[in-house]
Amino acid sequence: FFSPARSQSNMSSFVGRAVLSTARRRATIDFVPRPCGVSFSSSSSVTAVRLAEIFGNTSHVTSAAAPAFGPQSRTNMYSCTGTRLFSSSSADDESGRTDTKLMGYDLEDEQCNVTPTIAARIGENLHLQPKHPLNTIKNIIEEYWKSYEANAPFEKHDDLSPVVPTNLNFDSLLIPPDHVSRSKSDTYYLRDDVVLRTHTSAHQTTLLRSGVDRFLVTGDVYRRDEIDSSHYPVFHQMEGVRMFTDEELERAGLTRTESSEEELVKFAKADLKAGLEGMARALFGNVEMRWVDEYFPFTDPSFELEILFEGEWMEVLGCGVVHRNIVQDVGRGRQPGWAFGLGLERLAMVLFGIPDIRLFWSQDERFHSQFESGKIVKFIPYSKYPPCFKDISFWLPEDYVENDFFEMARG
Repeated sequence: FFSPARSQSNMSSFVGRAVLSTARRRATIDFVPRPCGVSFSSSSSVTAVRLAEIFGNTSHVTSAAAPAFGPQSRTNMYSCTGTRLFSSSSADDESGRTDTKLMGYDLEDEQCNVTPTIAARIGENLHLQPKHPLNTIKNIIEEYWKSYEANAPFEKHDDLSPVVPTNLNFDSLLIPPDHVSRSKSDTYYLRDDVVLRTHTSAHQTTLLRSGVDRFLVTGDVYRRDEIDSSHYPVFHQMEGVRMFTDEELERAGLTRTESSEEELVKFAKADLKAGLEGMARALFGNVEMRWVDEYFPFTDPSFELEILFEGEWMEVLGCGVVHRNIVQDVGRGRQPGWAFGLGLERLAMVLFGIPDIRLFWSQDERFHSQFESGKIVKFIPYSKYPPCFKDISFWLPEDYVENDFFEMARG
């Protein structure tokens, strides 16, 4: 909860205090535009706490004596600057240690904004767990494309590392340098040149350069986001790409060298729409569909596919013809092709009737026992308690960004 508090002698312009408590620790956070004081007390034998700037240019951080849960508590003095506010999290083991490395990268590096909570999610791979709803949706889509054109199978990639170079996540896909998605309030950076992928498209140009013409990439993606029933900083995407070979173009009366750009795009667009409409029917049955023109930096033209589901139009996926500049950059000349991307959680929530995206991460057997591999069944809620909504209020410091607060609240 947040509440106004009185000014303290070692702080100026004090405007508010937050008390965050768990069964193992309690943190009292005092907000001051510049400087800011942060107090922390933990029952853990080691206070593995990393504190840094989140609201303005934090330069004064102290740990003050505060009641802690458990018989022992420790307080420490910190002095720090930076762009992060982290505390020890559920990633701690019983001895109080916190792993500060992720795939060789230092989570305490000043360029890093990956919290222990997020780092702990890497490797869980919900999309690979048998019987999990995300795995079922993944398998249905893979089976569809396997049968769509038996002589032209799609390579499946579902275990690629989520740690990727920044240029592959953004630059190779023609995402502008000033695009909001590049900010550290939106993307998790391990270093300025290394990120946790924000989409499975981060692997597109690498696979195209390797000579693969058809592939499906499924994996966990990471975005700093708000906290509610439909948003979570870790979710799962599937990317599909098809590039047309010279033989396929020839059967359609086209060639890379002699056909016009308009003819090549028209051919790719028609194949894209036919394939994705079939995939939507494989998932949702014989539903009404419509195409909506859209804009994505990496496809041109671009579209969204919507279906009429339970009386409302619902977006299913985004797609388009692979941008000609990307095709040329990977050394494929004028070869036409298409790409699509979709969120597995979004589809699973609708098809399985799962009301909250956070349930996918549940370890409760009452959740997992409801599902079978390859079958879509309606989720039956098992909690008798309704959602509990609580309001908070606090003063907004200078340069406040909502995602920074959400990250702090998650721990």
